[in-house]
Amino acid sequence: MNQARVRVGIGTRVSYDGEIAEIVEVAATEAGISIVLRLGPRGQRVIRVALRELLGTDRARLIPDGLAPDDPQEPASVVLAELSDPARKSVVERAGHIRETLTGYQSGSAELADPSEPRPAFDPNLPLTARYEAKAAELGVSIRTIKQWVSDFRANGEAGLARAKGPKGRGPLGNTDQRWVDTAVEVMVEHSDQSRPSRTMVIDWTNARVVARFGPDVVQAPSRATAFRVLAELERQHPTFRLSTKRNRDIAGRPTETYGKLRPTRPGEYLLMDTNRLDVFALDPVTLRWMQAELTVGMDWYTRCVTGIRVTPVSTKSVDAAAVLYQAYRPRPPGRDWPAHAVWPEHGIPRAVLMDVDAVDGPVVGASGPAIVPETIVIDHGKIFVSEHLTSVCQRMGISIQPARLRTGRDKGPVERFFRTIREDLLQALPGYKGPDVHSRGLDPESEAFFYLDELEAIIREWVAVVYHHRPHDGLVDPQVPGLRMSPAMMFEHGMARAGYIEAPRDPDLAYEFLKIEWRTIQHYGIELGGRRYNGRGLDPYRNMVSTYTGKAKGRWPIHHDPDDIARVYFRDPETHFWHILMWEHAPSMDMPLSEDALRFARQLAASRYTYPDDRIAIADLLERWDLGLGASVVERRMALRLSRESALLEDVPTHDVVATLPSVARVLATPTAAADHTEDAVPEIGDDDDFDDDDFYADALEDV
Repeated sequence: MNQARVRVGIGTRVSYDGEIAEIVEVAATEAGISIVLRLGPRGQRVIRVALRELLGTDRARLIPDGLAPDDPQEPASVVLAELSDPARKSVVERAGHIRETLTGYQSGSAELADPSEPRPAFDPNLPLTARYEAKAAELGVSIRTIKQWVSDFRANGEAGLARAKGPKGRGPLGNTDQRWVDTAVEVMVEHSDQSRPSRTMVIDWTNARVVARFGPDVVQAPSRATAFRVLAELERQHPTFRLSTKRNRDIAGRPTETYGKLRPTRPGEYLLMDTNRLDVFALDPVTLRWMQAELTVGMDWYTRCVTGIRVTPVSTKSVDAAAVLYQAYRPRPPGRDWPAHAVWPEHGIPRAVLMDVDAVDGPVVGASGPAIVPETIVIDHGKIFVSEHLTSVCQRMGISIQPARLRTGRDKGPVERFFRTIREDLLQALPGYKGPDVHSRGLDPESEAFFYLDELEAIIREWVAVVYHHRPHDGLVDPQVPGLRMSPAMMFEHGMARAGYIEAPRDPDLAYEFLKIEWRTIQHYGIELGGRRYNGRGLDPYRNMVSTYTGKAKGRWPIHHDPDDIARVYFRDPETHFWHILMWEHAPSMDMPLSEDALRFARQLAASRYTYPDDRIAIADLLERWDLGLGASVVERRMALRLSRESALLEDVPTHDVVATLPSVARVLATPTAAADHTEDAVPEIGDDDDFDDDDFYADALEDV
């Protein structure tokens, strides 16, 4: 009898709420079929339940007759699926013989019988024993074999006729003692955070630990060849010998539970932010030497649109992260030569959503990316992302901060994949590419560095807008439309239509809120910040007055400033809410932005040369050193690099896209240029005698955000 079914009737046993019960009555009522159960060891309690409750809830479970309530056999689909084609054909033929023995027909039914069926030896009117003998003689087997086949067929159908496999339990580890295997796994796991061991050392440590733990001659150690095979199988579960140690640590850190992840439902719900060192060298605009650069990006998780890009020399600061966050609110303007499909509408609404595009767009203006107001940013534990500056910006903007787990890059999987994509699709095609690690580096990639820092950022920004935003991504899918592969631009339009609304910044002077704040008193001469005096007409109503702010800033006024541009600070009138610019008293003597680090270093230089130095002399000496190419130290080069590409958080000046005219960019993009005109003497030397317009040279210095 097939044990896959249980007869439900009077006398059937049931496990109800953990108690053994027996069905004593089955009755039909207006509400359906009801069953009376007798519970307790002596049947002293009787309850009435509906049949649908007995069969369709977890409170009750039928108890089959016999001692084995669970079927130990594999499902028929599994047994038949693992058979090879010849074995499957043999099982089908054998099943036909059994059906002919039992019914007289190969198909098992008279309606599907062949014209020659039933054959005389297998007439259904003959005794079953006679048909057994006839089939045994036909197939050349014993009658006992035929009876066994019939029994297996009646119990499990065609799956019962499949040949039994060899003895189970001997897996890929063979007959190796499980205690030795467990100890080997223990040794391999201990090396997850250590340097890579050899297989021989792991085997020796395992043998020694087994003897120390279980005693000598208790656990039989496998032979050397068998131990190597066992470690090769264990490598699948606990990689130790084959992959890099960093990759092994990532695999060891995987969760043991079911994988889960954040699931964004609309644009702006989660903004991923991360910084990565670029695998390409760039040129120092001051010393014309190669240098390393870092890329900080912001990516909308739902659409995979890159909302902010900033390339910084050597290292990234918190003000750079704040600048990337600001670009999500106010995207940068596009390049002059960008194709039409790469330019986003300036108002941020996709053109496909609008009824009348021309009536809204007006002049040909746009942005380099979509405008998205983030609700939550997902960051790692880098200093720039957990700094007081960025956290205070998020607090003022109402943005939640969700840190990723330590050393868990998959929490920011899309942005980590973006860094790999930009390396494989863009950076490795540029001069100065150095590879992802020291093992991939060429002979002398530093000598091929061609692009300046700002040019490298312009190339990345254009590649993202032209290629990345319009290329289908495997991770951008809509479960309701299977098979449709969407690009980030298409996903943004889809998210807009799905959400039904957009969010816009509440304040046109939003950029000031991304600056750092210092609390200072307002004196008759203005305010003093870092030993520098700032003044402006906006301070006139509040000179020598005590502010109304309390707490830590009691009696002082908030001053907003950019550490990379000390020429000016910003003050917000608490009455009119108007922002005023306060200029440094020595700002007129400068023709370029100056950072706090540079001024501090200039003061140290002036103190070593002059008896009575002041800021004017210090700045002049520092600029002279950089003009002469003497900024050779690491500290000086970092400050010079930041100043040479310093950009404003407050102005949206259109970029002058000159990158497309460079010979190397033309070679990468396969566009015709006058490459033949480029010679070694075409790169100008920057010195005291160079004739160039200062105003034009720094015209785009304040456009980075």
